[in-house]
Amino acid sequence: MTDPRASLSVSFLPAPGAAPVEWLIAEGFTPYPDSVAFMEARVAGIAEGRADELVWLVEHPPLYTAGTSARAKDLLDSRFPVHGSGRGGQFTYHGPGQRVAYVMLDLSRRRKDVRAFVAALEAWIVATLALFNVKGETREERVGVWVARPDRKPGRNNEPAEDKIAAIGVRMRRWVSFHGIALNVEPDLSHFSGIVPCGVRDDHLGVTSLVDLGLPVTMEDADVALRRAFEEVFGATVTVEN
Repeated sequence: MTDPRASLSVSFLPAPGAAPVEWLIAEGFTPYPDSVAFMEARVAGIAEGRADELVWLVEHPPLYTAGTSARAKDLLDSRFPVHGSGRGGQFTYHGPGQRVAYVMLDLSRRRKDVRAFVAALEAWIVATLALFNVKGETREERVGVWVARPDRKPGRNNEPAEDKIAAIGVRMRRWVSFHGIALNVEPDLSHFSGIVPCGVRDDHLGVTSLVDLGLPVTMEDADVALRRAFEEVFGATVTVEN
């Protein structure tokens, strides 16, 4: 089935003359509560015109987050800390080897269209994967980015096997976005078994990563690709230090 989101314009470039988006990479592992506090403060600053837009790249220690649509039955094993999250979506795993990009953009300076913004985030991930010759795809009924797995058994109704390689969950406040995307570079995929990821229970749908697909990609490689693809969709960036 064709995803109608594909027909949406995915360009979210700012107005001419806008300041570049700040690009910040955190060192080590960032505790989830610290990341939420940081985003809350930064989003307030952006909304009030005191701070520039920011993409903040982090790694978390192993944890689960529950979005606003999370169902208790989808938490199968609380082996890691579980954090409530104001983002959209259901249960998600974060941990070492997964690049989380927290995206704090002012849509009032771009386009006030949340649906199109999510499509732009998906387009960013798809463009990132393409730099590694991986074909990422979106689905109408499932948010996130998927890769086909023709080597695996299809579903009970002969649905083709697919694995999720990147998750998306966003929240808006005064038209400023926060939370963002999570790209699986080389996480321990067994850690996803403690939840039903994003509420998807179908046997032919799983979770993968760049390394699981046979690509020797480092986190640094992924960061370079993410930045290059981000600038195609959202505009120029500038490096800032911790």
